[in-house]
Amino acid sequence: MTGSLMEVLLVICLALLCSSASGVTTQVSYDSNAFIINGERRVLFSGAIHYPRSTTGMWPDLIRKAKEGGLDMIETYIFWDRHEPKRGEFDFSGNLDFIKFFKTAQEAGLYVYMRIGPYACAEWNYGGFPVWLHNLPGIKLRTDNEVYKNEMQKFVTKIVNMCKEAKLFGPQGGPIILAQIENEYGNVMGAYGEAGKSYIKWCAELAVSLNVGVPWVMCKQADAPEPMINTCNGFYCNSFKPNNPKNPKMLTENWVGWFVRWGGRKPHRPAEDLALSVALFFQSGGIFMNYYMYHGGTNFGRIAGGPYITTSYEFDAPLDEYGNRNQPKWGHLKQLHAAVKSVEKILTNSTSTTKEFGNANLTMYTNAATGERVCFLSNLNTTQDAHIDLQKDGKHFVPAWSVSILEACNKEIYNTAKISTQETVMVKKPDGAENQSAKLSWQWTAEPLEDRLDGRGDFTGPKLLEQTATTLDASDYLWYMTSVNITDKARTNAILRVNTTGHVLHAYVNGKLVGTLLL
Repeated sequence: MTGSLMEVLLVICLALLCSSASGVTTQVSYDSNAFIINGERRVLFSGAIHYPRSTTGMWPDLIRKAKEGGLDMIETYIFWDRHEPKRGEFDFSGNLDFIKFFKTAQEAGLYVYMRIGPYACAEWNYGGFPVWLHNLPGIKLRTDNEVYKNEMQKFVTKIVNMCKEAKLFGPQGGPIILAQIENEYGNVMGAYGEAGKSYIKWCAELAVSLNVGVPWVMCKQADAPEPMINTCNGFYCNSFKPNNPKNPKMLTENWVGWFVRWGGRKPHRPAEDLALSVALFFQSGGIFMNYYMYHGGTNFGRIAGGPYITTSYEFDAPLDEYGNRNQPKWGHLKQLHAAVKSVEKILTNSTSTTKEFGNANLTMYTNAATGERVCFLSNLNTTQDAHIDLQKDGKHFVPAWSVSILEACNKEIYNTAKISTQETVMVKKPDGAENQSAKLSWQWTAEPLEDRLDGRGDFTGPKLLEQTATTLDASDYLWYMTSVNITDKARTNAILRVNTTGHVLHAYVNGKLVGTLLL
């Protein structure tokens, strides 16, 4: 090879590397069997990491561990109340910088699934709505109401335009290849009647009008209008079917655990059961799996919703609150992802057949062009193991409540009940150990009560007040104060009687606290 030819090839290779680093355009489409990314047929694994529930310093490590765990994509809501705490005043600083978060995911080689909502739920204060929205005259939330729709459209459009300006959508060379409008509206739509139906149609039209160049989904929305893709959320979604047979089968929230309430038990979902739900979903034709949560994180400040959600939002996720691997869940899922990816081309280019074997069910995917096969054997009996004779494909043992994946239908490459991942080992370092972290320091932060407990407030009024309209989400407390002047010096043993439904009562005589009652 001549030197000049080598130089040309080197220049071409460098150009390709620079193109890859800067983010080549990504074209995304789909059919019932695959997501098609730049012509390649794919199944996708995604995991929820909410950027405001972690610190900016944690982001690279969380995303790196998600990729190591076999994920293709990071999912997050966009939280309206944090970004627009006051009407028309926006905040995208610190751990609210979702643009930086998305770029961090892209730098790690991962895609992004952006759930704008803007209603999030997410065990988040007021579901992610800013409280000022509630107080607008004439507003009705999440329905065909012009006041609400105007505000929603302004916010959603702003977020999309910010992403466009940063070139974050796939066709621009960015990581966002999937977007969501609204959130689990099907759970509540019936209460809104015809206004709910017209609202969801409007949401779809709004999404399409934004022209982002990537697919849109509506989770738990059985009547999602085209081209919205309706999806499933839950612990098990193997029986779910899209409302359009041409659409992909997607599980947009596989609940890996649950949140914790103050005073409640810490929920736990075993790794074996979570893996079973994933394998069952792919056995039944699924092509997209998103874990809620992959890293739950922390409810900082006042973001925790009700009822009585703790500051920890760990969710028994594959990455714990601090970003450590939650074993064996993290590792067991990593192995499952690798097994599914190893047969990805067969799953996305095949037709399937099913057969019953007593307690077990066999699903066989066969690529008509190549003849390649992959089989799923599921045993959903909770107590009895299954011994399956597949004749020329051998005999297979499937434990109770498990799924096996068989390469070429004759070799088990994964079983959901057989864990080989090491359990988490916690090591306690003695005092004075080398590299020991600095001791934590604590600081008490009081509510801004100022002179309230001295019996002086900001204003007076002749009626009870609406809580959110008065406090504007700055505090959970609304103090009502009244005073009585007693001039009769003979009343030295007076009894104070108060009829109230408040949570706490303080009584003062001549400015001195004489009693407190928790109601």
